[in-house]
Amino acid sequence: MQISNIIFIILFASAITLFCRNLNRIIANIRLGREIDRSDRSIDRLKNMLRVAIGQSKMVRRPVAGILHIIIYLGFVIINIEMIEIVIDGITGSHRVLSDILPLTLYNFLIGSFEVLALLVLLACIIFLVRRNVIRLKRFWSREMTSWPRTDANIILFFEILLMLAFLFMNAADMMIMTINNREYIGSFPVSQFLLPLIDGMSIDNLHFLERFSWWFHIVGVLVFMNYVLISKHLHIFFAFPSTYYANLNPLGAFTNLDSVTNEVKLMMDPNADPYATPSVDTTSSDSFGAKDVTDLNWVQLLNAYSCTECGRCSSNCPANQTGKLLSPRKILMDTRDRLTEFSYNKRKGLEDNKTLLGDYITSEELWACTSCNACTDSCPIELDPLSIIIDMRRYLVMEESAAPTELNMMFTNIENNGAPWQFSAADRLKWKDD
Repeated sequence: MQISNIIFIILFASAITLFCRNLNRIIANIRLGREIDRSDRSIDRLKNMLRVAIGQSKMVRRPVAGILHIIIYLGFVIINIEMIEIVIDGITGSHRVLSDILPLTLYNFLIGSFEVLALLVLLACIIFLVRRNVIRLKRFWSREMTSWPRTDANIILFFEILLMLAFLFMNAADMMIMTINNREYIGSFPVSQFLLPLIDGMSIDNLHFLERFSWWFHIVGVLVFMNYVLISKHLHIFFAFPSTYYANLNPLGAFTNLDSVTNEVKLMMDPNADPYATPSVDTTSSDSFGAKDVTDLNWVQLLNAYSCTECGRCSSNCPANQTGKLLSPRKILMDTRDRLTEFSYNKRKGLEDNKTLLGDYITSEELWACTSCNACTDSCPIELDPLSIIIDMRRYLVMEESAAPTELNMMFTNIENNGAPWQFSAADRLKWKDD
């Protein structure tokens, strides 16, 4: 075993260890949320995950971005099969080990396919960079898209461009080495062969250096990328699958009710009920109604916050946002993720934490601008549900702080006094027919 193999093993093991540690920390943060049962309809949930997360069915609602994303998605999945060979080569010191295992025809087809996909991914990333930074699509330059979210997206795109170039130059250098040594080509190089004029005339030593440099750049880049994803919006690469599996499968217009409130209303409406009977549900619990901070949300909502791709489709379809209101569904998820990260960090370090999600991150003006139309949830490519967070925070404002807008407070008073939202008694409801 050579020193380079030892360095590779240490580097690879360190990257995997760091990745697992940080991923476990994120999972622990998600578990800070309240329990919610999403174990029902497992077959439907599996179908939903296959259709939306793997099949990318909702991405193509916007064909340009959808097709480009599918190209990158397929490239990410398929090209990384090459990582199997790279890891084995790095550990054992072999070179293109799969060519000794697979039939040469199949191996050549795989390498050729990887190269075509690498070129397509390269072009897709360039187009995405142009859309973001030259054309400057409006949804990428909204209020919540401050310098870091915009930089984060660009970093990932540059990362992928460099990784694809390293892969292609590695193959080009290897192809030139095989040509100089009069060896039969191992692999097929339909794209990297066009890079040969750029390296023609290089000495064999320089070609070996270029091939090794590109190889190391590619593998180190992938390991860095893997860990960077955990602090990036691109965490959806991993979390899109559980998010779509645990998504709300009920009709979007169906809202859940709090059990304690539901039972109280049933008690009021039942003429035979004993008002002094012991309630079947503990209504004396210290738990608050609704959500004031991230620990009041359920774990699926926290998973959604970490899964947000910041693509802005939710906000670009939100009628409140598009008419100039302060609300942005994307910001709701981004703020929830930022607050959860801050809360867990302070808790882990034993620091004082006097902030809350409601007030310090999300204002009541944002919450009451929502029309509850579900356009955000319907348009999300991985079926995240920012509306559920908005509704839970509204519940807190109404049921804990009595901080509803004047119009709603008038309606609540009418319902309490008159049994209807209108400002006249039940006895007067049919007077309209007398005219």
